[in-house]
Amino acid sequence: MTELKIIEKITPKIIVNIAEQTLTLFVPDEEGNMTNYSFSISTAKNGIGSQEGSGCTPLGKHCIAEKIGAGKPINSVFVARQPTGEIYDEQLGLEYPDRDWILTRIMWLTGCELGLNKGENKAGCCDTYQRYIYIHGTPDSEPMGIPLSHGCVRMRNEDLLWLFDQVGEGVPVEIVTG
Repeated sequence: MTELKIIEKITPKIIVNIAEQTLTLFVPDEEGNMTNYSFSISTAKNGIGSQEGSGCTPLGKHCIAEKIGAGKPINSVFVARQPTGEIYDEQLGLEYPDRDWILTRIMWLTGCELGLNKGENKAGCCDTYQRYIYIHGTPDSEPMGIPLSHGCVRMRNEDLLWLFDQVGEGVPVEIVTG
């Protein structure tokens, strides 16, 4: 049990607050004191939920399973986690107005709680990783602080670039209601 407390003191963690529409990174120093950095985000327009096909943001304990897009230019467009070679701008947005833009970087989340956000439950698949739930960039024209995503956590591209460089795979991400 002591080891767990030591790890908690030295490991950064991310809290996504649905009610406040914020993502906060908590970074410990050598003494275990936390510095936090908070960002305005956008979670799911359909609210909270874990079921596949719901378009909801899943609650609970997660971690960053994969980081995708290192070294790509800001506003790089990703489809199926692959860079398309496109760089998002207003004209591209007008050409494809119904696209769900995934830009700049992807931090692919995996759930840590069986039956809540990992694996299946009575209603079927509730697996965050299999649902392709990410923390990712979005066009700067998209509002933050308002739930509008299809389940992912959307961030401003500049904020995401900074966050991406601060955390590694395996960093805990907890998504809470408030």
